[in-house]
Amino acid sequence: MVPGGVEFDEHGLLPVVAQDHLTGEVRMVAFATSKAVELTLQTGRATFWSRSRGELWEKGRTSGNWMAVKGVLVDCDEDALIYLVEPTGPTCHTGSPSCFFRRATLAGGSVSTVDAPVLAPTLLARLESVLKSRKASDAKASYVKSLYEAGASKIGEKLVEEAGELARAIAGEDDSRVAAEAADVVFHVMVALQSRDIAFVDVLRELDRRTGTSGHDEKRARSGAG
Repeated sequence: MVPGGVEFDEHGLLPVVAQDHLTGEVRMVAFATSKAVELTLQTGRATFWSRSRGELWEKGRTSGNWMAVKGVLVDCDEDALIYLVEPTGPTCHTGSPSCFFRRATLAGGSVSTVDAPVLAPTLLARLESVLKSRKASDAKASYVKSLYEAGASKIGEKLVEEAGELARAIAGEDDSRVAAEAADVVFHVMVALQSRDIAFVDVLRELDRRTGTSGHDEKRARSGAG
């Protein structure tokens, strides 16, 4: 029996969305039976029900592209779930990170699809993709490329400058200015990361690692390591 009174349809199924627990990216949608959900909760591995094969299937068992489940959320009607996952490798059988790599569009009064990959469905991922592409651009036409070419010292100076502007906004400016200055800081942090070929998801992993740890304990640990 699945805890919480989760409701399955007349076929004993409910839809499950697999969502990256760090980035928020939706990786896939499938169906699960009560047994599939129970196994997921027991093992921490995403388990579904294959309607085509009529059997339970654990994601990654044959492909090696596992999904470790960090938590399971239930919607308000208790008839749909979200598996919060940490994916290993691509999720889609096509080799795409996510199964959602096409856009819907209207064509001739009906819904159709655009055969163009959408490989960065979240805002931060799209920004990261743009910053990565700027490495091949002309420095005269690209502010980001000019920072890359100026090197670590210049990028560091910009980070200090933007952080100072944010600090001043927090101390004495309105909320919109604080948000704007914070956006500048995040942008330049991402430029700095890209200059070192560090993915933003690595920062998210580090934040996740620290979750539940006292900030004082974290600082003492880092101080001791240094």
